[in-house]
Amino acid sequence: MKIDFLHQSTEQRRDLILHGSIVRTLMMLSLPTLMMSVIQSLMPLSDGLFINNSAGTLVASAVTYSEPVINMMTALAQGLSVAAMAIIGQANGQGDFKRVKNISSQIVVFAFIMGFCIAPISALVAFPISANVDAEISHNVMLYISLYAFVLPFSFLESIYNAIKNATGKPEATFFRMLIMLMLKIIFNLVFVSWLRMEVIGCVLSSFFSNVLICVWMFYELFVKKGDDTLSLKGYKFDSKLIRQLVRVGIPAMLTSLMLNLGFFLINHETQKYGAVVLNGQGIANNITAVCFNLPASFGAAVTTMVSLNIGAQQADKAKRSCLIGCVASVITAIAIIGIIVPSSPYLTVLFTQRADVLTIANKALHIYTYSVVGFGICMAIQGAFIGLGKTSVPMVIGILRIWLLRYIFILATEHVLQFYSVFWGNLFSNYVAAIISIILILRVKWVSALH
Repeated sequence: MKIDFLHQSTEQRRDLILHGSIVRTLMMLSLPTLMMSVIQSLMPLSDGLFINNSAGTLVASAVTYSEPVINMMTALAQGLSVAAMAIIGQANGQGDFKRVKNISSQIVVFAFIMGFCIAPISALVAFPISANVDAEISHNVMLYISLYAFVLPFSFLESIYNAIKNATGKPEATFFRMLIMLMLKIIFNLVFVSWLRMEVIGCVLSSFFSNVLICVWMFYELFVKKGDDTLSLKGYKFDSKLIRQLVRVGIPAMLTSLMLNLGFFLINHETQKYGAVVLNGQGIANNITAVCFNLPASFGAAVTTMVSLNIGAQQADKAKRSCLIGCVASVITAIAIIGIIVPSSPYLTVLFTQRADVLTIANKALHIYTYSVVGFGICMAIQGAFIGLGKTSVPMVIGILRIWLLRYIFILATEHVLQFYSVFWGNLFSNYVAAIISIILILRVKWVSALH
């Protein structure tokens, strides 16, 4: 990749996408997303290493079980982030930079208020949720979910920061934030989990202090650091019309994230019935495969960009080829991942624990999960094409279908035969069937914009 790509103007990048080599453009556009995906994947991986080695199986199982619950709480933040990107991006595209700053300030304040409103809900739901899980992990689940309420307001702010920076054409800022967060999490995990042995409380404290410091840095970046984009709260007045628009635009993304994580929670609930060892093994496999799934999926965002620009320029054939090459690149990446992860799985899982019973389950789960990466990669690349065409409802339906109808029902239907292995095979089954459905849909689609 030529270094001058990093300094190209918007017009030059547009020209490259419309008239340059599809393969070269795809690689260039995918690289930033790929790097971001690696950093995002390393965070749960590093957390898992500390928790499993220092806090033990019961704490690790409780954290694995609780994560979808926390993600359901932050679904609102993700929805606000998507809406903020759309609204700020349009204002930025119109060249109304004063309005960009006003919208950004409004959304930052609203997100922080919403985070504080959601926090007590997290504390309250911890009790009924923990009352219906295996007795071995019940107390730790209650502690983790209830204490994580203190982290939620800061998570909301981080989602909005990402939206502001992406919408104003500065994605490198979000990458830098993630990199700092990863380093802080490692440092605080060393202190609270490994050194002070504070178990579940240490896990939450690690997240809390990492998020607080990140938000202090973000506040400086947005409101203190002098520059053309500096925001101000001076003379702030609540803009109810803007907030209503923000909520309205963000509702589909909120519901999608909420439904997906509810599906993951129900799957975890099925798994925990077999005990902490099984849930821990699944969690270890999830931590490792997070990287595996994110790498081929990174081509989806590039496909969205290439399809949207080519469709806008009336180049339907090139849009189709962009989708096809994106799928091929995703498959090649996925096959390479399988070739690396499957043979090395015993050497990876042993980094998390020395317990033979947990390792047995983790290794088997890791093999099955890794083989499902090909189907997942195809699905994500095709979903990127649908988004580029403006058919955003299709990825939403496929995403919910993949987790709810295909995976969860597969687990319920085969559980009496496969027992807890139904969870692992359900992952593989749902990803490949979703890929087949996606292929059928994209072959039947009209390659014209759905926005007109």
